[in-house]
Amino acid sequence: MSLATEPKSSFDRWFEMSARGSNYGREIRGGFVTFFTMAYIVVLNPLIIGTAKDINGNFIGETTDVVQAITMVTAATALVAGLMTILMGAIGRFPVAIAAGLGLNGFVAFTLAPQMTWADAMGLVVLEGLLILLLVLTGFRSAVFTAVPEQLKYAIGVGIGLFITIIGLVDSGIVRSGVPLISFGFFGQLQGWPILTFVIGLLLTIILLVRKVKGAILISILATTVIAIIIEKIAGVGARSADNPLGWGLNVPTIPDSVAAAPDFGLLGQFNLFGSFESIGVVAAILAIFSLMLSDFFDTMGTAFGLATEAELLDDKGQIPHFESILVVDSLAAVAGGAASVSSNTAYIESASGIGEGARTGIASLVTGVLFLVAMFFSPLVTVIPYEAATPALVIVGFLMMTQIRHIDFTDYSIGIPAFLTIALMPFTYSITNGIGAGFVSWIVIKLATGKAKEINWLMWVVSLAFVVYFAINPIEQLFGIGG
Repeated sequence: MSLATEPKSSFDRWFEMSARGSNYGREIRGGFVTFFTMAYIVVLNPLIIGTAKDINGNFIGETTDVVQAITMVTAATALVAGLMTILMGAIGRFPVAIAAGLGLNGFVAFTLAPQMTWADAMGLVVLEGLLILLLVLTGFRSAVFTAVPEQLKYAIGVGIGLFITIIGLVDSGIVRSGVPLISFGFFGQLQGWPILTFVIGLLLTIILLVRKVKGAILISILATTVIAIIIEKIAGVGARSADNPLGWGLNVPTIPDSVAAAPDFGLLGQFNLFGSFESIGVVAAILAIFSLMLSDFFDTMGTAFGLATEAELLDDKGQIPHFESILVVDSLAAVAGGAASVSSNTAYIESASGIGEGARTGIASLVTGVLFLVAMFFSPLVTVIPYEAATPALVIVGFLMMTQIRHIDFTDYSIGIPAFLTIALMPFTYSITNGIGAGFVSWIVIKLATGKAKEINWLMWVVSLAFVVYFAINPIEQLFGIGG
């Protein structure tokens, strides 16, 4: 690890680059790696938001043309991700990128939109973002983070490590659904060129890392992409589907006929702030906002702590530098995502890949953000990188984050069990929020059972009660006769 040195310029001083032992080379490489690792969102978010219909049978943007809807979502997704990631870098000074949140976009597309218009659904997202911003400005959000027991914070980081590992393994096709619930490859065997490409990429990343080669993750992604292009050119593998289960994941690695495309920003500002209160009722709208808010609220807190721990940026009190600024930008990203009709934007754990490449400051986020803005005009090039070339980085970074487990005392059941539930439920339920909630609630229960209620911070009571409501949201909806 590089040693901290005196700042060489006002730019260096603002971003604390020398103070964090980094340099321009590491930050630029880290920014590129983060972009390549999460560029899939420019393709995937349009396939989720752009292909779902609202209560009137329209695609987003009040159009009946699915191609037009996808085109508009693609441009808006890259625009918001680029601007908010740049803002995070400049204001939050933290190496984390922001984009449309997976899970949240699915909830909006498949749960909210069918019950109302797209404008109404995005209005809920804007309201959720404004509510979180209010909680940040009042200091509540950072106070909750401070109230969390230290070892549970480390458990969150470890759980996130396993979470991004399972994301990498699933997206690459190494882990698939089947009998039993998940299986190794296709029917228990590793088959197909894409799987081989992933294995090559993973081994290449490991070799470069253990040999301490600068730019290891970036080199691996680019080299594996070239290999994938050659394989597709020779073998004609095609996209993965029910008829072609051994095909490539999200992107087929081929050189596009055209590298440039004009962005369509027709979705910007198409939201109705309070329309949902009329379409589904006040109680249902409030519950929907609560569900969105709780997921957004804790996903970013967990992600930020996990990334800060991996980057060794925590101060002597275990706090994240410029945490309030990070939370403000994240809240604004949620508002911007709704206002641009691409769903709530949030911090991406894939940013850990950039940290693994050496990123330590917001300069890396500036680089990633600029690349997202460039992607608006060169979106065909983004589709060249297949899952199989990018996901090895997630697996390796998952390992790096797993090393934080050494800070947890599992011999103390009062903290070991909540830590275990936090770690286990993130990958097994595919949700950072579920893992955090299980850890918090079980920690409260154990404290009560052992007669140590006085040790519970009142904020932990409030948050744990909120999680109980979150986990029981369906029975509550049924109680009020609004189940959907």
